[in-house]
Amino acid sequence: MSKPISLAALGSVLTILACAAFLFAGNGLFQTLLPIRASQEGFSTSLIGLLGTAYFGGFAVGCFVGPKIIMIVGHVRAFAGLTAVLTVTFLAFPLYVDPVFWGIMRVIGGVCLAVLYIVVESWLNDSSNNANRGRIFSSYIIVTNIVTMAGQLMVTSYDTLAPTLFIVVAMLICLSIVPLSLTPTLSPTPIPSARLQMRNLYKVSPVGVIGCLLSGGVEGAFWSLGPVFAQGRGMATTDIALLMAAFVFGGTLSQWPLGWTSDKIDRRIVIAALSFCTVVTGLLLGFGAIPDGVVIFVLAAAHGALMIPIYALCISHANDNVPNTRMVETSGGLLLFFAIGATMGPLSASAFMGDGRIGGLFIFIGVVLFSLGVFTVYRLVVDTNRTRSDKSHFAPTVAASPSIFPLDSD
Repeated sequence: MSKPISLAALGSVLTILACAAFLFAGNGLFQTLLPIRASQEGFSTSLIGLLGTAYFGGFAVGCFVGPKIIMIVGHVRAFAGLTAVLTVTFLAFPLYVDPVFWGIMRVIGGVCLAVLYIVVESWLNDSSNNANRGRIFSSYIIVTNIVTMAGQLMVTSYDTLAPTLFIVVAMLICLSIVPLSLTPTLSPTPIPSARLQMRNLYKVSPVGVIGCLLSGGVEGAFWSLGPVFAQGRGMATTDIALLMAAFVFGGTLSQWPLGWTSDKIDRRIVIAALSFCTVVTGLLLGFGAIPDGVVIFVLAAAHGALMIPIYALCISHANDNVPNTRMVETSGGLLLFFAIGATMGPLSASAFMGDGRIGGLFIFIGVVLFSLGVFTVYRLVVDTNRTRSDKSHFAPTVAASPSIFPLDSD
């Protein structure tokens, strides 16, 4: 029977959660601020999509180089050094408004954030055990979602054309170093090197691989171009922030009930149902006669409640089919498929939004998720050999780093 968490380990968990809170709050603010500011500067929808592609491309690179950096210099030095670099990139945006320069900064920022997420999540994993890992990571997801929403809402604090909000982002990122630097914590064990055998992943879980790739595409598109869609509707900055926060809020509320349901039935049924239902909410958002105000925020929350859990369900389904010794390797490879999809998503979605067709964002999301739903139904028909005895318990998962951890199983 696993031992409960010690006081020292609990202190480390609280310290890392405090670091993550500042980190995600700053990034949440920046994710909403940048598309708004880019649009105000006259960037086309395609250019804004390219900025999203640049970020996720850098993130994918960070997935590969991050573990090596941490193994060489350690968790604390890696976190401090990459936080400093990330802070510089955020401060650089208002200094020189140019799409090429901003794209370079987004690539560098993506690399930095990938490594920082690896540090945070690997440290949490090291401080937990099989008896408490689910609770610790549930707390992590709740904290990060709440502060992300808070960061998004901060975009209304100052004029988005002024450099002030970029400075606020940099301040929040800098503050993420403070808990780690000034609080005694247990040093985590070195990250084990896990060889990513991506060619074999599809054989292990076709729905897991395709699901992570396509969910990455739609999430990358929504995060990069959702504010552009809201601006095109004529929404004020406050309402844009509320719209994005509602999306996250809905995804936070739905993780556990949908996960519980997927523990009881074939997860692929839940994945297919969510995919098809998200098409409906997306088309209502993009083309329905929905007035600004409470109704559109509720619909955005419903859209997030359906779309956000798809990635976690795909991870869980894939881990149902691998031994415990390969779960970290498998989850790391699936995250890379997510990052690849997220790299392609913003640019592809921007093509659907050309010539002022702001609702094209949700046509793109609908096409992608309808395809996922059809593929998942196909796999349900041709592969009926999944049994509940094969399944691990669902745990909510964040698309963050290649150290997304093995799900607890009995």
